Amino acid sequence: MTDTTAAGAADPVPAARGRIAEPRARFRDLVAAEWTKWWSLRSSGWALVATALTVVGLNGGMAYDTYRYWSERDTASRADFVRDGIPLSIAFSTNAAMLLMPALSAIGATTIVGEYRTGLIRTTFAAVPARRSVLAAKVCVVTAVSTVFGAAVSVASFGLTQAVLSGRDAGVAIDHPGALRLVVASTLLAPVSALVGLALGAVLRHTAATMTANVLVLLLLPLVFGADRYWAAVVNHALPAGAWTRLTAVGHQPVTHPWTAGGAWTVYAVWAVAAAVVAVASVQGRDQ
Repeated sequence: MTDTTAAGAADPVPAARGRIAEPRARFRDLVAAEWTKWWSLRSSGWALVATALTVVGLNGGMAYDTYRYWSERDTASRADFVRDGIPLSIAFSTNAAMLLMPALSAIGATTIVGEYRTGLIRTTFAAVPARRSVLAAKVCVVTAVSTVFGAAVSVASFGLTQAVLSGRDAGVAIDHPGALRLVVASTLLAPVSALVGLALGAVLRHTAATMTANVLVLLLLPLVFGADRYWAAVVNHALPAGAWTRLTAVGHQPVTHPWTAGGAWTVYAVWAVAAAVVAVASVQGRDQ
């Protein structure tokens, strides 16, 4: 009787010790896991490549058209070409920015919406109950990848367009007034857009609803709230598209309601931080 009791009392100890000794996932392990998830899907890489080629090709095509039809410009137009900042408007055009924003927001959204669609998110949260840590790791990966992507596309676009325009002595260097700011602003537009997509995806959890919301926030709102009326201009200035437009403006173009470059950089920062916070906070207290 005594032996049985002793053995029974001793049995739970190894099991308890095994549970206590089980290591918790470190944050760098979560980041590594999210990194693996990202690149395990071929669509992620192909989407980035397709977006990069389209954006750089679009800007390069504008530069080539200028090069090709340069002889049709009058003397005054050629003389004012650089002074009016046209090389910079070609280096990263508005059309390219309007294409980059929804593309990167869709890529950012897919990183979370895809997991909800396939049910992988349940496995992830079962393995790592600290949901906020999982989303924080995802935010880090999305930010890092999209920032490197934005830098590569912006630098490649600037270099290609100015090389083409230099054939007509109309290109500018990176130290030209406003050139570096344009490259940096276009670079950071990528992570801001990707984080907005990630946040909307984490909240909505549905592909169609998320993509619709991305287009509404990043593309349609800037069109609805123009810069003609004061309050509409305030809303426009507070949007990522409006901030990019301000940061990439060249020369002294007259506007009805002007604002500062510092304010535009602040808009970038607020959107990025707010999107990251929303993405991380959205998974707490909700079912899977």
